[in-house]
Amino acid sequence: MLYPTPALSADDARVLAEIDRMRASLRHQVRSAPAKWTAGLRKFLTADAVAASNSIEGFKVATVDVEDLLEGERDVEVSEENREETLAYQRMMTYIQTLHDVEDFSYSKGLLNALHWMLQGHRHSARKPAGQWRRGPVYVTDARDPSIAAYTAPDAARVPALMEELVDWLNAEDGTHLLVRAAMAHLHLVSIHPWADGNGRMSRSLQTLLIAREGVLAPEFSSIEAWLGRPGNTWEYYRELTDRGSKYRPDQDVSAWIRFNLTAYHQQAQTVQGRLDRSGRVWGALTEFTQSAGLDERTVTALHDVAMAGRVRRSRYEHAEGLSLQQAQRDLRDLVHARILEPVGRTRARYYTAGPHFPEQALDIARTPMTLTHPYTD
Repeated sequence: MLYPTPALSADDARVLAEIDRMRASLRHQVRSAPAKWTAGLRKFLTADAVAASNSIEGFKVATVDVEDLLEGERDVEVSEENREETLAYQRMMTYIQTLHDVEDFSYSKGLLNALHWMLQGHRHSARKPAGQWRRGPVYVTDARDPSIAAYTAPDAARVPALMEELVDWLNAEDGTHLLVRAAMAHLHLVSIHPWADGNGRMSRSLQTLLIAREGVLAPEFSSIEAWLGRPGNTWEYYRELTDRGSKYRPDQDVSAWIRFNLTAYHQQAQTVQGRLDRSGRVWGALTEFTQSAGLDERTVTALHDVAMAGRVRRSRYEHAEGLSLQQAQRDLRDLVHARILEPVGRTRARYYTAGPHFPEQALDIARTPMTLTHPYTD
C-alpha cells in the first residue's frame, strides 16, 4: 500500500497556479535569452543541485568546486571521497536529464536499480549492494543521537512488492498535477527505503525526473534539490519526513508534505528567476565594459564567471568559448596584465578572481541578494 494523494486545499491550488505561471514565464525567458549565458546558468543549476543533495547526506563540496569537477578539472581541493560522490551523482543526474524527452519512456524496477548503481556502484559491497534491493533492515537514525532510530523502513521481504506497486503507480495517469505526483513519488520512495544506502538522493532524483518529464522547463531548471540543501530547509525537510512517524504507515494524511513541496517549488522558481535576471544584468554590464575597454567580446564569458561564481579557470573559459589552449591563455594573460583579473595558484590548479580594475558595477549586481516570499504566509 502507498500513501493516498491528498486533495488540495484552496490555498494549495492558488500556490500551484502561481508556480505554473512562474515556470511558464521562466520557460519563455530562457528560450529568448542568449544561449551563451543561459548555458552557464544551466551548468550552475546542475552543479548546485548536485552539491546541495550531497550536502544533505554529509558530503560537503561547494557549488563552484562541483562546477569545476563537472568540467573535468582534476586539481580541485576536495577529498577523494567527496570527489567520487560528486562525480557519481553527476553521472546519474546527467542520465536523468537525457530522459526528459524520450518518447517510449516508462518507469521500471530495472531503471531504478540502474540509477542506484550509477549513484552507489563505487561503494558496492556484500553488506551494502548497489543496484539491488536491500536484504536486511535499514534505519534512519536521529541526527542528535545515532542510537535512536528516527525511522524504521518496511521489512526487506516487503520491498519487491512495494516497489512493483510504486512502478505501477508511476506509469499510471491519474489526473493529478505533475508537481504533486513528483512530490508523492519522492515520499513513496524515501519511505520504502528499498536500498541499503543512497535512498535520500534517489528519492530526490526521482522527483527531479518526474518534473523533467513534464517538459515545461529544461531538466536543469526543474530540480528543488538546491532549495532542500539550504540548512534551514534541510531541517524542515527532515522534520516533515519525521512527522510521518517512526514506521511505515501509508494510511495517513500527507497534506503537510504537499504544502512543504509546493513551498519548495515556489521558492526555487523565485530563486532561479532571480539568478536569471541577475545573470542577464551582469552580462549586459560586462558587455558594455569590454566594449569601452577595447576587449574582445568573448572575454565577457570569463568575466561573467568571475562576477557570478567568484572565479574562472582557464579550461572552463576555453571550453565555453571553443578556444584553443593558447587563445584562452593569451586572453587571461591580457586580463591579468590589465589588472582586471588576478591569478591564484600555480600551473594546472590556477584560477582567476576579480582584480582591482574589474568593473564594480558588475560585482555590485552579482552580489546584491534577493528576497524570497513565502507563498503561504506573505
